[in-house]
Order: sequence, then C-alpha cells, then structure tokens
Amino acid sequence: MRNLFFLFLLLSSALVSASPIKISTFINSKNCDQVLDKTFYTICYSYKAKGANYVAYTLNGSMVNVGNIKKRPRFYPDKSIPIKYRTYPGDYTHNEYHADRGHLAPDADFDYSYHSLKSVYSMANIIPQYYKINRRTWSKAERYERLIATKLGQVTVINGVVYGQSPLKRMRKSGIAYPVAYWKLLFNNKKGFKRCLYYKNNSHVDVKRDKLKDHLVDCKRLH
Repeated sequence: MRNLFFLFLLLSSALVSASPIKISTFINSKNCDQVLDKTFYTICYSYKAKGANYVAYTLNGSMVNVGNIKKRPRFYPDKSIPIKYRTYPGDYTHNEYHADRGHLAPDADFDYSYHSLKSVYSMANIIPQYYKINRRTWSKAERYERLIATKLGQVTVINGVVYGQSPLKRMRKSGIAYPVAYWKLLFNNKKGFKRCLYYKNNSHVDVKRDKLKDHLVDCKRLH
C-alpha cells in the first residue's frame, strides 16, 4: 500500500504543463540506421551497437491489465535486419557481463494477445542488462508505466540506450555493445504529464535498498 501511495505521488507531481514531446525527436533517419515498425512499438536500430538506440510505444490503459498470457514465446532473430548486424538468443549465453536478455518494450505491457506478446521477443527489442537490474530494479519502472497508463488512460514511453563513448564495451562472443545506462521517458502531452527515469547498467546496485525515486532525473538530461 505504501508503494502504491508513493507511485500516486509521483503521478500527481508530474502533472505539469510542458511543451509537447514527439517520438520523432528520437526516432528518425539521423539517429537510426534502421527503423523497425513492429506494429505494437517502434525500434530505432544501431548497426554499430548491434542493438536499439530507442524503442517507443503508447500504452492503452484499458489493455495493460488484460490477458496476462502466462506462456512466454521464445526469443527470435529479427530477419528484417541485415545478417551482419543481426543478433541471436545464443549470443547472450554465459556472457562475461552476467547480462540478461533485457526487453525495452516489456513483455508484461504486451501480454494481452499472442501477436503483441510475440512481437516483443524479437532480438531487436533486446539489450544486455545486468541480471539484478533487469529482474529487480528496471522491472519497477515497467510496473510504473503500466500504472500511469491505467491512471491517465494512456501513456507514451520512449526507452533510450546509452552506449558510452568509443570504443564501446562489447560482449566478446557476439560483439553486441554493452550499454553503460538506459532510461525511460514517459509522457502524455494532452494531460501535461512527463516523467523520466535513468538506470546505470552495472553490478554496483543494492537491490534491497533500490527505490523508483532513486532513478528520477530531469528529462533535459536525456536530450
């Protein structure tokens, strides 16, 4: 109950007037080597990183709590990406960063139908996330966006990936760039809502003390 009350405060304090945010500010031909329309969400893909720069989607509050399909699909390579830059589920097996296959568009947001759920298991939607962050801290941000969608009727989410300066950290087996951080920008322009969360992708995380508020940042930091 205490956690829900805090989330309500986060929602209330974020209802401020702001200039409209556009997905196209992030996902465009300048920022993306390839833009993938996955029907339920959009990926801005980087050939250099062998992963997404951005993933964006709009959550309908009436859908995020519908369905809850228990059986999860298998991860699969995205055949629309040239083979040279494509990634595969096995690329993550026994990797040196102890990284999970981390969803940017989360499965729990899209488990209202078989087709929507399967779409988020494309490897183009996956980045390396340190396993404790993926399972214990980033997941709180994912729950938060579903709460906001329910409260406001809908919310648009842009997930950004920070790869750091060259030379990029890479997983030896696959050459996939290992992000130094990633973030979420949540907004509803009509209702003047905007909220941003930032996560470092390293092992120095105290999951027992971690709170959603620890990751709140000024959205200007993301531009």
